[in-house]
Amino acid sequence: TSCFEKEGSWSRPFGGAAFLGLYHVGVIHRLRQPARLLRGPSRFYGSSSGALIAVSIVSGLSVDLCCSLILAMVKRVEQLSLGIFHPAFMPIETIRQDLQDSLPTDIHILASQRLGISLTHWPEGKNFIVTDFATRDEVIEALVCTAYFPFYCGTIPPTFRGKRYIDGALSNNMPFADSPSTNGTVDICPQSSSASIHEMNAFSANFQISTKNLFRGITCLIPSSPEVMADSCRQGYLDALRFLERRGLTKEPVLWSLVSKEPPAPADGTPDAAHDRGLSLNWAVPNVLVKDVPDFEQLSPELEAALKKACMRDPSAWASFCHSGPGWALTYLLLPFEYVYFRSRRLVEWLPDMPADLWWMQGLLRSLALEVCSRTKDQLLRLVGLLVTSSLQPKTAPPKDLAKEPRSAHQA
Repeated sequence: TSCFEKEGSWSRPFGGAAFLGLYHVGVIHRLRQPARLLRGPSRFYGSSSGALIAVSIVSGLSVDLCCSLILAMVKRVEQLSLGIFHPAFMPIETIRQDLQDSLPTDIHILASQRLGISLTHWPEGKNFIVTDFATRDEVIEALVCTAYFPFYCGTIPPTFRGKRYIDGALSNNMPFADSPSTNGTVDICPQSSSASIHEMNAFSANFQISTKNLFRGITCLIPSSPEVMADSCRQGYLDALRFLERRGLTKEPVLWSLVSKEPPAPADGTPDAAHDRGLSLNWAVPNVLVKDVPDFEQLSPELEAALKKACMRDPSAWASFCHSGPGWALTYLLLPFEYVYFRSRRLVEWLPDMPADLWWMQGLLRSLALEVCSRTKDQLLRLVGLLVTSSLQPKTAPPKDLAKEPRSAHQA
């Protein structure tokens, strides 16, 4: 554990997970209890929703606020008749407004040289990690860019310092230190119980391919009910606790008590005493799932209270009617009018940015057309060159027919 003792000697990255960013909330809530694990890092890195979690640590946002902001979006999707395909689903606008309301005024000072945000330049696809911010608006714009997933969040990417950027997870999902990319597994992540697991390396990170992980990938973009999503936050807490117990950073073996087992006695020379990166790892610490914890409130009262509060539905009579059968029928009947209203609203909000966006689209189409013309010209020139070369080559004499040749005197 010596590498965690020295303050400022290490960094902590957070990968993108969209709506499953609630998992990160549970993780950081548990890591706040050994305070050095969140005070000690010299810098927090993040991409997509991981960057939103990283800025919440730097700015000191409470776990209650983080849970309420994410689950509020989940409940909003649940209320829409078409879910994420409804025209009223505007994730980027919601994220921008939440950041404007929740981030402190001096966040650019707090975040400079302490926060690293992974961005993907569009359309080249090159990764860029920004670590210095001049104003509060720059922090918000960088966070909006890294949370922008193409076509899921819109058709025109947002700008940061005059350039277009999209989701940082598409070029570097696990930014770390000052290196442009990082390959390898992460320390804290959901565990898969599948017997057959295949690994895939993409976006500078390793992904385990299994049925359960594919379902998690779908849940990232199409969230389930708030209660199901809240379980991902609880699982993050349990997985962070497992990380701490494996490295001997907790006083008592809590996870062993949850599975009603006694921890095995330590023995020298066993795999439990293996060392990794200078840390003594206890591989025998059990992997505990949320279903194995009947009373999570005893384990973390603050987190459980925040989740229950964030999952509460609107108790009004109108909200109850909207969730009833006639309410859903009325919602589908009004869908054409809602479509026209929200599309018109988006158009009006886009009007101030329309000239810059149209100019950018014109330049993008021009560069694309020039690229296509250049490649077509090169292909035609190469084809003409091959034809000219083949026409200038001397023709070889046809092989003689031995059967028609006159026989010599000695053959006669």
